Amino acid sequence: MEKISGTIPVPLQIAFHHAEVIPDIEELIRSEAAKLERYYPRIMGCRVKVEHESGRHSGNLWNVRIDLTVPGGEIVVQSEPSLGGMARQMEQAQIRKGMEVRRERQILHRAVRDAFKAARRQLQDYARKQRGDTKRLIAPGTANVTQVFEDQGYGFLMTPEGREIYFHRESVLNDAFDDLKPGTTVTFAEEAGEKGPQASSVRMVSRQGSRMKRHTLTTRALQERKKAG
Repeated sequence: MEKISGTIPVPLQIAFHHAEVIPDIEELIRSEAAKLERYYPRIMGCRVKVEHESGRHSGNLWNVRIDLTVPGGEIVVQSEPSLGGMARQMEQAQIRKGMEVRRERQILHRAVRDAFKAARRQLQDYARKQRGDTKRLIAPGTANVTQVFEDQGYGFLMTPEGREIYFHRESVLNDAFDDLKPGTTVTFAEEAGEKGPQASSVRMVSRQGSRMKRHTLTTRALQERKKAG
């Protein structure tokens, strides 16, 4: 069963194989596809195939494939999520009978997100190669988080020299984006982005360290007030 959408700038084609159209998965695909232009604005087409693989007896329930048409070539991403830890937590009898719909849907959601995450990385690499600055990184440094826009998936860092640098959710290591708060200390690698410098490989150093620093500053301020009074 196939459905074509023209509601986003990137021409999008969604196909479900061996499965009925799942509205919330289709909406997730639309949302994720709409974000791709942020990473490479010259995408000419996006085809997404969602295939149910229950007949293969391979331990995988879903296969998500993304084909992106870009100037000069194609970018192909395929995600085949294993049941892994979920399967180990369930009785073997339940697995043989088939997972309940809710768990199966969770696996499919993750498969779609993982596939688009890989697609975004490949688009970034493709854009760098076209600009001729493949992986041209400035030496790693440290900075403090100044702003985090959780809904939009990005934020800004401030370096010790006072420079503000953009970073994206996908650039934060260990899926720690949601843990970043203003004042958090991070290490990062700087690279050239389309709109200026941006941070990659952002790694949280210590939330506790930043809290301790603020606590120390507060303590000092109180001590100075007492002296002044």
